[in-house]
Amino acid sequence: MSYHVSHLLWGAVDLLFPPRCAGCGKLGQRWCFDCRTHLIRPPEPLCEVCGEPQSTPTICLRCTDTRPAFEALRSCAVFTEPLRPALHELKYRRNIALADLLAWHVAECLTALQWQCDLIVPIPLSQQRMRERGYNQADLIAHALARIMRWKYQPQALERVRHTRSQVGLNAAQRRANVQAAFQAHSAMVKNKMILLFDDVVTTGATLQSAAEALRAVGAKRVYALTVARALPKYGLDQPKQFSRRST
Repeated sequence: MSYHVSHLLWGAVDLLFPPRCAGCGKLGQRWCFDCRTHLIRPPEPLCEVCGEPQSTPTICLRCTDTRPAFEALRSCAVFTEPLRPALHELKYRRNIALADLLAWHVAECLTALQWQCDLIVPIPLSQQRMRERGYNQADLIAHALARIMRWKYQPQALERVRHTRSQVGLNAAQRRANVQAAFQAHSAMVKNKMILLFDDVVTTGATLQSAAEALRAVGAKRVYALTVARALPKYGLDQPKQFSRRST
């Protein structure tokens, strides 16, 4: 009910002040039908654990050699247009109403996965980053998602205990080093629980791996990881090919 009330309130605001679509720029909706229906799913088959596209539907060599702390990682769409500009609108331009709209798409993806979890835990920002930005975009989507799924929302279960530099521009090894031991989980909230760990975008999975390690270290039963988008540059799927921002 709380999700639908929030959705109606944002709808009323949009009637008074017509927005532009965060994906294509078309006037009239925050997230238009064309953009919602043109999201690109990660190409199958996927690794059963990390969700990386590969040639066979098994566990990839990387996960076979070093099993991640999460049971499985999946993403709802590829980090390309029209989703990429929408996530940038939410993250950098304070278009927070998009969180509710994107959460509905994530809920459909989560329902199809048929994961059963006790808690939804978003990847937290550091205190410094939170002061700079004022909000956590992953937290906003996760909160709306919890209301849609009627699952418990527990952002306090995981804390970022040290500030880390942005992962943008770092290679896989640098990303792992950057977030190593960056998180601390609270046992009383997660012990013996099935956790859905949530973030907006995944590239190498280093942040989710570090957070999952912290959750498992204090007794979480299982950790599943889910993101709105996945960056797949080596497959040529990150390049803007289909949509362009419009001003009409």
